[in-house]
Amino acid sequence: MTVPQRVGVHGGGRMGAGIAHAFLVAGAEVTVVETDESTAAAARERVATSLGRAQERGGLSEPVDVVAARLRVATDPSAFAGCGLVVEAVPEDVPLKTRVLQAIEAAAPDAVVATNTSSLSIDGLSEGLSRPERFLGLHFFNPVPASDLVEIVVGSRTAADLVTEAQGWVEGLGKTAVTVTDSPGFASSRLGVAIALEAMRMLEDGVASAADIDTAMTLGYRHPVGPLRTTDLVGLDVRLAIAEHLTRELGPRFEPPQVLRDLVAAGHLGRKTGQGFYAW
Repeated sequence: MTVPQRVGVHGGGRMGAGIAHAFLVAGAEVTVVETDESTAAAARERVATSLGRAQERGGLSEPVDVVAARLRVATDPSAFAGCGLVVEAVPEDVPLKTRVLQAIEAAAPDAVVATNTSSLSIDGLSEGLSRPERFLGLHFFNPVPASDLVEIVVGSRTAADLVTEAQGWVEGLGKTAVTVTDSPGFASSRLGVAIALEAMRMLEDGVASAADIDTAMTLGYRHPVGPLRTTDLVGLDVRLAIAEHLTRELGPRFEPPQVLRDLVAAGHLGRKTGQGFYAW
């Protein structure tokens, strides 16, 4: 299976850069759009660094400069014109995502539009779109280049043939797709957050240290990374926002523990700030 020849990614942060990396390695021409020249330059550097690491690991089938030459970075969504697929990868904020998705659709009216949201409603985000049947969730996992999973999230108005097409794209990326219907937290975030929140409550209760809780899951249940270390990688602020969303949608069993609120309030957001449940 193959990926679209031209792919856009709106947002060049860690997730957006990782998504761009995945499609570049699969042979696509990729356009990343950021808000200004400074963030665009940072996005280009992120992708270049990621590709360089892949080359060092022997993970590229082409010379790195050939792969990197397929990358374009811009500051206006008009650069998405002609793309077959555009993935939105901006922060988990409904008004922001809604504006970005509408801008993508206006710039690339023939493209499939996808959101990388990890928990927000696909149907809710599609309300401002004129072609909701060409919209779905493509939830990539951090770090994207090393992750084997993509969660395809199907809205109530997503066309059935688009789901089949998206499953082929994921296969073309060398990853595995799971397909879920639009529901709070989908499958991955709902389960992952539930485990992480319980691990935080255990830490609060003094059951064990963060390291021992994580080791119980990595060695006892063969999780590749423990729930607290995973939270540091994802970002405590991101986990808090998802937990609050799930609390509103599904009830108090997803109420964020105080330790999570306290760490976020202190600016300890995990690896990106150097401190979370662990020091980085």
